[in-house]
Amino acid sequence: MTGTQRPDHQGPGRDTAKAGSGAAAQSIAPSRDVARPALTTGARHTYAALDLGTNNCRLLIARPERRPRRRDMDFLHVVDAFSRIVRLGEGLGRTGRISEPAIERTIDALCICRDKMAACNVNRARLVATQACRGAVNGDEFVARVRERAGLDLEIIDRETEAGFAARGCSSLADPLAESVLLFDIGGGSTELVWLTRSPRLHQDDPPARGLHSWTSLELGVVSLAEHFGGKTVDAQTFAAMKNRAREALRHFAETTAEAVRCPRFHLLGTSGTVTTLAGVHLGLERYDRWRVDGLWMQDSDATRAIARLRGMDFEQRVANGCIGPQRADLVLAGCAIFEAIRETFPARRTRIADRGLREGMLLDMMEADGVLTTQA
Repeated sequence: MTGTQRPDHQGPGRDTAKAGSGAAAQSIAPSRDVARPALTTGARHTYAALDLGTNNCRLLIARPERRPRRRDMDFLHVVDAFSRIVRLGEGLGRTGRISEPAIERTIDALCICRDKMAACNVNRARLVATQACRGAVNGDEFVARVRERAGLDLEIIDRETEAGFAARGCSSLADPLAESVLLFDIGGGSTELVWLTRSPRLHQDDPPARGLHSWTSLELGVVSLAEHFGGKTVDAQTFAAMKNRAREALRHFAETTAEAVRCPRFHLLGTSGTVTTLAGVHLGLERYDRWRVDGLWMQDSDATRAIARLRGMDFEQRVANGCIGPQRADLVLAGCAIFEAIRETFPARRTRIADRGLREGMLLDMMEADGVLTTQA
């Protein structure tokens, strides 16, 4: 990827916002209904993708990079980025509703995103909300309040769309020689799994391509699991119970993919805060470093040791860890339990870590639709 280090990865739970002018923000209407700009030679199109999940609000602003590259992500020149943990789905499992404090936290973050898009002159955007808004009885009411307060038109996407964007955003990291790969995205309120197969090349010089064999979305995520079992103090019995819950949720998809080809190069491809945090712990990083984590291969034994190290920390130690921090300390072990269940259900010798996914997939999709992605010099 070109550009400077992504500012939304400067440590766990940190946002990187400085709100811009509210007046400037009124000049754009960043939503899925923004008209596509005319594709004139030399035009500087600026795109934005916003992913509002159960736990995080994340924005990525980029322009197409018009030079030959080897992987999809290398076509994105990152202009700006933002990430804030808002816990939109806090308490949702108990009440079925998005709470008022969560709404206020999230709208504050979305206003910052609006101002960033205005400051960067974004002229094409897609702003999506996922599991929390899908599952809340007041999800539509929340979207209306965001439109009124922040001037943003959120789109609540379905599970298949979410899985498809995640696959588009990080499938270029899959081993090109692997016949099949299992992509997983452990979110706050749901977990998406996509079985990718290698597509035949029409021409010898074509880059490797992946087809979607099957997919599923589980109503199981780090927030919902931690709220049910507890996340601050997780003993062996609690961790086993969380893992069993995840393993049961995976059962049907395991049966669906039982006959799928598993070649010797079959591997897992993980995109989520759980696996990127785990990779940082594995590397012994004092602070999270996106450039060292994205694309990292973790052997099965590496993952086992990193999870054991995390489980050996108490809550205060997790808070103090530079790759976890106070806003993830009560969620990370729930994520590890889900990851453990995936590893046990779909054994693989290695996992590739992706610090990319839904937002990158949306950006690539918009750029491709506008005809501004090119592999020619």
